[in-house]
Amino acid sequence: MKKPILVVTSPFIQPVEARIENEYEVRRKIDGTMFDRDELLAACEGADAVIITPLDRLDADFFRRVPSSVKVISTYSVGFDHIDMQAAAARNIAIGYTPAQVTDATADLAILLLLGASRRAFEAQELVRSGEWTIPRAGTLLGWQITGKTLGIFGMGRIGQAVARRARGFGMKIHYSNTHQLPEEKAGGSVFHADPLELLKVSQHLSLNAPETAATHHFLNARTIALLPAGAIVVNTARGGLVRDESRLSSRGVSQPRGSMSTRENQKSTLVISGLKTPFCCHISGRRRLRPEPTWE
Repeated sequence: MKKPILVVTSPFIQPVEARIENEYEVRRKIDGTMFDRDELLAACEGADAVIITPLDRLDADFFRRVPSSVKVISTYSVGFDHIDMQAAAARNIAIGYTPAQVTDATADLAILLLLGASRRAFEAQELVRSGEWTIPRAGTLLGWQITGKTLGIFGMGRIGQAVARRARGFGMKIHYSNTHQLPEEKAGGSVFHADPLELLKVSQHLSLNAPETAATHHFLNARTIALLPAGAIVVNTARGGLVRDESRLSSRGVSQPRGSMSTRENQKSTLVISGLKTPFCCHISGRRRLRPEPTWE
């Protein structure tokens, strides 16, 4: 029986690649580079399905031009803001995504960045790697203790709730803003703010975990940053579009990872904010190795 034709825009881990090669007739760029728009549309001619990543932007123009043979498009991501869902529905193309696969991993990364920024770990690491570490130099790296501090969470969905659970283990007080107030069994005693601007006013630490929409685009900008308490630390493990890169951040310390999932709008050099080097991390929350179960004799 003839195998269905699958267009693949990115390499995957070996077990996934083995299944793809075994079950499908695969179309991909052999040089490992990304398809441009016309190349992707050409590859879709006669294809049954497509697997993409958030780096592939499928807008209304794409769906107007995509061949009618394509019935399914799946994205290797939790978010789908890079896909025009209405245009896909108009062409009766099913969209697949992975909504719960990186919840814990992304929450882990948020806490990693929160601790790294609070304890100035990035700068300390640079001292060690450069050979400039001395006790007097290290003594100048005065960090901030997170115990007892208020963590504001903007977007209290699966990932936001997972961040809250971890932060409580450090003795942090949780406040949040969301499109709706959570039932108490999910909120876990967290304080709800219907107005996200009120959340900013109390957030000594702020974790951005909302999807990027028209309402949340550039949520953090020069005006809203000014509402944060002095010395507030911001961690962004959501989309880069939630933060306006060009905003004046000189009065606040910001910990914001960037990388393949576009967690910064523009891929610029490392920011220096308030004289502190900002810790960055590429998007690694979806890259994890599953340990085999231990065997006991």
